[in-house]
Formats: sequence, structure tokens, C-alpha cells
Amino acid sequence: MISRILVPMDDSEHAAEALEYALENYPEANITVLHVVGVPSMMMGEATGLALEEDISEAADEYAEPAFERAREIADKRDREINTIVGIGHPARNILDRAENYDTIVLGAHGADWTRTVRRFLVGNVTETVSKRASIPVIIVR
Repeated sequence: MISRILVPMDDSEHAAEALEYALENYPEANITVLHVVGVPSMMMGEATGLALEEDISEAADEYAEPAFERAREIADKRDREINTIVGIGHPARNILDRAENYDTIVLGAHGADWTRTVRRFLVGNVTETVSKRASIPVIIVR
């Protein structure tokens, strides 16, 4: 029985659909939304901004709040509560490091970062990495 679900969520529509899927298909499950901040990028935007903050943990919470607000709105429409956690660093590593605390992971097919190869266009880089390496079942929502 699936009673603990991890739903990683960025600002993509696929992530929102993954949360909707989890809420709809597992009405009794405890759902935790994970948002990872400080993701390294070509321009080092968010990672640099986070590194320059005086209180990194507090700054990470602030960066994550828009994603959590959206997640709460989605959950409220179904009269459900969710838990939220913030990760710092690489999304796939954060998800995989937390996997053992959950029964399954529900992911959007791809997130806000688009990649160039056809395989990664169909299934995002983070989703592909997690689905290959997770020690628990992974549900990919398209």
C-alpha cells in the first residue's frame, strides 16, 4: 500500500500535473512536495543568488514559496493537506537522497529545464535520472 508519496515540484505545468495525479489517485496517502533551490545553471543565477544570502536556509525557503503556494492551491481544490520540504542543490540528487523515506515518487515528465536530445525532450533530465536510479517505484506523469 502506498501511504507516503514524494512529489518534486518546480514551476512547470508537468510538476503541477504530477501533484494533481498523486492527490487524485492516492486520497489516503501522505503527500510531501519537495522544491529544490540553488540549482546550478550556465549563468549560475539562482545558485549564485542563494550563495550570496546571509541565511541560506531562510533564503531557500523564500525561493521555494511560490512553488509551495501553487502546490497548496492545487491541494486545497481537493480539500487535501500536503507537507512541504526545501532542498538545496541538484534536484535529482535531492530526490534520490530522500527516496528511502517514501513509498513512491510521482514526477512530471519534464520540468522547467528543457534539454536538447530527443530522449530527454520526452522525459526530462531530472525525471530520467530519478527513474533510472531510485530505489523505490517512480510514477511519471505526462
